[in-house]
Amino acid sequence: MICKICNQKAKQIFTAQILNKYDTKYFHCENCGFVQTEEPYWLHEAYVESINISDTGYMQRNLILSQKLTILLALFFDKNGSFLDYAGGYGVFVRLMRDIGFDFSWDDKYTTNLFARGFEYSKQPIEAITTFESFEHFVNPLEEIEKMLMFSKNIIFSTELVPQPIPNPEDWWYYGLEHGQHISFYSIKTFQFIAKKYHLNYSNLGDLHLLTEHKISNLKLKILKFSKFGLHKLLQKKLKSKTWEDHLKMSAKK
Repeated sequence: MICKICNQKAKQIFTAQILNKYDTKYFHCENCGFVQTEEPYWLHEAYVESINISDTGYMQRNLILSQKLTILLALFFDKNGSFLDYAGGYGVFVRLMRDIGFDFSWDDKYTTNLFARGFEYSKQPIEAITTFESFEHFVNPLEEIEKMLMFSKNIIFSTELVPQPIPNPEDWWYYGLEHGQHISFYSIKTFQFIAKKYHLNYSNLGDLHLLTEHKISNLKLKILKFSKFGLHKLLQKKLKSKTWEDHLKMSAKK
C-alpha cells in the first residue's frame, strides 16, 4: 500500500478486527513514520454516531484544552483575532472559548452544533485553527490539512503519537478497534515531514501539536504546563467574556 503522507511504499505490520467483525490490515511507512489502515470501507457503519459512545473524556478534554489554549493564544497569537474550531463536534470548545473572551467560530460537516449555534464559520479571516482529536479520523490527511491551511497557516491540534516500538492491536487503546473511526496514526517524524512539505514549523507539546508559520521555541511553549497553577485564570482577567454579548446577539435574532 502507498503511504498517504509521503507516497512511499508502506509495509503491512498486522491485522486487527474492527467493529468486532472486519479483519483490517494496518500499514507502516518507514520513510515518514505514518501508520494507516487499508482503505476504510466500514466508515458508514462506524459513523452512525459521529461522536462515539466510548469517548467518555469528551467534556474533561474540552475543559483542559480551554485552559491551555487560553495561555497559548493569549501569549503567542493575536488574542483579539478570530479563531476557528475545525471539526468542532458539538460546539463545546467554541462555547468555552467565547465565554473566556476569544472570538471563536465553529465548523463541522458531520456533527450537530449543539452549544455554539449562531457562531458557525462565516468566511472571516482566521488567526489560527484548532482541531482536536480529528487527525486520526482523516481518510486523506493531506487533503484535510490543505483545507485548513486555506483558512490559516496556524493549526493547533491534538492526537496521540504512535508509541515506539509500534504496539500490537491489543496493546494500544488509541487504535479504537471497537468504534472503527481511527484510521490514521502519526509520529513526530510524520509531522516533521508534513511541516517541511508546507513550509511550516512543528512543535510537539505532548498532548498538543502545532503546525504554524510562527517560530515559537519549545522552551517558551513549556509555559503551557502552568495551566496546572492557574496561569490561565490570570490571563482571563485581561479578556472580556462574550457570554452576555452573545446572549444579546442571539436574542436579537429571534
